[in-house]
Amino acid sequence: MSTMTWVAEVGEDNARWLATESRTARLAREYRPVDIGGGRIELNARALGAIRELGEEEDGFITDDGEGLRVWIGDDAFELELVES
Repeated sequence: MSTMTWVAEVGEDNARWLATESRTARLAREYRPVDIGGGRIELNARALGAIRELGEEEDGFITDDGEGLRVWIGDDAFELELVES
């Protein structure tokens, strides 16, 4: 059975912040972004659902539109890419 995850290159400081300090970092493990090193984060389907609950005023919120699925930190958007494993 394949597992769907999304990965984004956000930079080391942003990856660390999303995994440890963001509002979703305080949730149960399966709902948190994971810092996978190299300035990248990984979200499973549950973590993606949790992070979608953030409002536009919060760092780490997600947009999903014609430009793709992106996570925002400040004024910077980072594209999330679907990876099946």
